[in-house]
Amino acid sequence: MSNAAFNPLPNPMGLPNAGAGAPALSAAPRAPRPEGLSRRRKAAMVVQMLLRDGTDISLSKLPEEVQLDLTRELGQLKVIDRATVEAVANEFLNDLESVGLTAPGGLEGALATLRDRLSPAAAARLHRETPSGATDPWSLVAALKVEHLVPIMENECTEVAAVTLSKLPAGKAAELLGKLPGERARRVAFAVNQTSGISPAAVARIGRALAAEYGERPPTAFADMPEARLGTILNSSQPKTRDEVLEALDAEAPDFAKGVRKAIFTFANISDRVQPLDLPKVTRNVENDTLVTALAGAAQTGGDEGAAAEFILSSLPGRMAEALREGVAERGRVKKAEGEAAMADVVTAIRAAVEAGEISLIDVGDDEEDE
Repeated sequence: MSNAAFNPLPNPMGLPNAGAGAPALSAAPRAPRPEGLSRRRKAAMVVQMLLRDGTDISLSKLPEEVQLDLTRELGQLKVIDRATVEAVANEFLNDLESVGLTAPGGLEGALATLRDRLSPAAAARLHRETPSGATDPWSLVAALKVEHLVPIMENECTEVAAVTLSKLPAGKAAELLGKLPGERARRVAFAVNQTSGISPAAVARIGRALAAEYGERPPTAFADMPEARLGTILNSSQPKTRDEVLEALDAEAPDFAKGVRKAIFTFANISDRVQPLDLPKVTRNVENDTLVTALAGAAQTGGDEGAAAEFILSSLPGRMAEALREGVAERGRVKKAEGEAAMADVVTAIRAAVEAGEISLIDVGDDEEDE
């Protein structure tokens, strides 16, 4: 039987290969291929054997029609003699052993694999060529960045916002909800309770309208929002320059200034934007000498930097904090440039932890918005 015989069972199911040691499908000498069984029947038998032995497999990523056909075929299985079962198992293992390479399969799979490596314009054009891009507008909405979904939450009625929230992956929906002002977030969350009776046709109409309004975004020259780009620049600027720019923005473009402040993160912001429980995780990734130098330099500088240094020490376990305080006392005075470089290393470690999903920064202004 060729590899195509088991197309209904691709790798996304999590099936073990021959070398992984499937519970009941141990390798055996090549046996005659079972005759008189359809490919669908053989696939159903393999699924039943894996389930019987406790193997956790997922069929949800298969096309819906394949899931239906496979389930119906499984329902028709009766008593099967041992020789036939062994023949089907050996045939399946032999086919797995002959596989040298697997590909995503189809344009949708290839796009999912390469999405982060393609330009936004190319990804958008390819998405429109996929079956889901042509028929499922929600896939286009769900592919939008969180910052591009915020206007939907703010501009549309709460019922539409609630439907949108329900159609997003849980992690993305949680992040999006956290971007909303407290009162708006509560209203949208409550409206989710009112979506239980909405019909599939209504959800589809909402998806088409949102995709037409927000999904067709023209390609832009910059991947990041303006606030994030300016925030990154000001992160590396001198404090005096940073303060002057922010004061000017507060006066001329307060909304933009608020977004820039959220994007800025320096050593002085640690006490406002890092949870105390997250600091032990971060400091483990900083060399001890670098951390001591950063704390000593921040203490010398005083002000917000000094407060951040004390915040770090008070958030660490007692013995570790005591050892660092002794190290700072022994270190004595440090050159300004040396202290700033060490503080930048600590900030880099925090940003790396955020990008890796290990910690989350507190958004500036969250408390005020909640009040």
